[in-house]
Amino acid sequence: MSRFELNPEFVVADDIALRQLYEATHALALQKERSTLSGNALAFIRRSPFLCIGTQGPEGRADVSPRGDAPGFVSVLDDRTLAIPDRPGNNRLDTLANIVANPSVGLLFLIPGYDETLRVNGRATLTTQPDLLDSMTVNERQPRLAIVVAVEEVFLHCAKAFRRSHLWDPAHRQDRGEMPSLMQMILDDTTGAPADPAEMRKMDESLEADYRQTLY
Repeated sequence: MSRFELNPEFVVADDIALRQLYEATHALALQKERSTLSGNALAFIRRSPFLCIGTQGPEGRADVSPRGDAPGFVSVLDDRTLAIPDRPGNNRLDTLANIVANPSVGLLFLIPGYDETLRVNGRATLTTQPDLLDSMTVNERQPRLAIVVAVEEVFLHCAKAFRRSHLWDPAHRQDRGEMPSLMQMILDDTTGAPADPAEMRKMDESLEADYRQTLY
C-alpha cells in the first residue's frame, strides 16, 4: 500500500481556520460544562460498567485504554474526585506510565443501551492507599493501585455518534467469526500463527482460561 500524502493547501492548522468551517457553538453546549459532579453525572457514573481513559506521555504521544467492571466500579469519593481500580491487564502499563509523566486525563463513560455518554476531564494520581484499595476488592482480590482523578470538567455528550454507528442495535451486530481470534491476529502480526489448527485452538483455549483466572 502506497503512503498517503496530505495536500498542505487544505490542512487546517489554526483555530481561526477551524472555526470558519463550522457554525457557532450553541449556547447550551457551552453552558452544560461543569467543574463538579452533579446529580445526573453521578447517576451516570454509578450505572456505567465501562469507560475509556485518554492519556498522553511526556513526548506528546497519545493513548486511549478501556476500563470495565460491574456497573458503578468507579468510586465517587466526593463531588470533585473519582477513583478507578486498576484490574489485571497485559502489564504494558501504557496508561499508568503516561499518568506518571503527565497527569492530564480524559474519561468517556458508556452505559449499554444509552446513546449519550459522559465526558470527564481532570488530573490523575496513582495511589496504593490501603483503605481505598480495600474498598475496591472483588473476589477477595485487591487492585494493585487506583487511579484517582481530580475532576476539572464534566459534561454529557449527545447521541449522534451512537445513532450513526448503531452501536447498541442488535440488527447491526457483526459476526465475530468473520475475523480470526485475538491470539491468532497477534501471532499473525508478530511471530506467525501455527499452521496446525489444533495447536491454534489450544492457544485460544489457553487465553480463555487465563481470562477466567485473572479478571481480578
